Amino acid sequence: MLRSMVDLKDYAIHAADGNIGHVKDFYFDDQRWAIRYLVVETGSWLLSRKVLISPIAIGKPNWSERTLPVSITREQVENSPDIDTEKPVSRQHESQYLGYYGYPSYWGGYGLWGDGGYPGMMMPGYSGYGTPAITLPQQAEMNGARSEEAKRHQNDDSHLRSCKAVTGYHIHASDGEIGHVTSMLVDDETWAIRYLIVDTSNWWLGHQVLIAPLWIEEIRWEDNAVSVNLTRQAVKDATPYDMTVELDREEELNLHRHHKRIGYWEQEKMNEDAALHE
Repeated sequence: MLRSMVDLKDYAIHAADGNIGHVKDFYFDDQRWAIRYLVVETGSWLLSRKVLISPIAIGKPNWSERTLPVSITREQVENSPDIDTEKPVSRQHESQYLGYYGYPSYWGGYGLWGDGGYPGMMMPGYSGYGTPAITLPQQAEMNGARSEEAKRHQNDDSHLRSCKAVTGYHIHASDGEIGHVTSMLVDDETWAIRYLIVDTSNWWLGHQVLIAPLWIEEIRWEDNAVSVNLTRQAVKDATPYDMTVELDREEELNLHRHHKRIGYWEQEKMNEDAALHE
């Protein structure tokens, strides 16, 4: 299911030994368009320190109570590497964080998360979404297969961006501005960002539209601007986004057909097939 980042803000993070804090922001990878970390404000128990929580640690959410259970403890969080969430997170900081919690690196594989599509698939014993549990020997083999690739990228520049910072970015079609980013729709199983929610009020009053990351041609971070290879008329002729109605696959199909684009689900299958035949 797709959920708005705005709705996920202030969700409580619950460890087995108590509440850790509340979600205040997200860091996403601007190459794969996936949420890599939740920025969580811990509150008075840890002097309101902000910490990073990886989706790898998140279990089945309780949507009605607005809570996200995690497989780590308050003590682990308290002793975790201190990362300044007000500054860019470097690849070195990420390596320290992942090493502390014993997580494999998400880079170095063909999938959204290593060689898989879900964050939990990176850990031994994963069993979910119809996938058989990964045994320790299998996990060791998978980790070994991608370890050299991960090492080659361990000193790369970070591609993490704050979702809060991107809110407000201007979206430009091929023939003019469309509007500005108000939120994003994220897949609550893979933590992939599937769409930017764009407010068109300065051009098309009272409407919101969806723009998929795959349609983006260029992001000018210094100008707070995003360019897409769509015309304003094509955007206007598409069905507007209604945040009060759950977006289903049929509506997604219609949106992609309208813009003559393949769906992200098809693109990911093509990427997987290509990687398996290399």
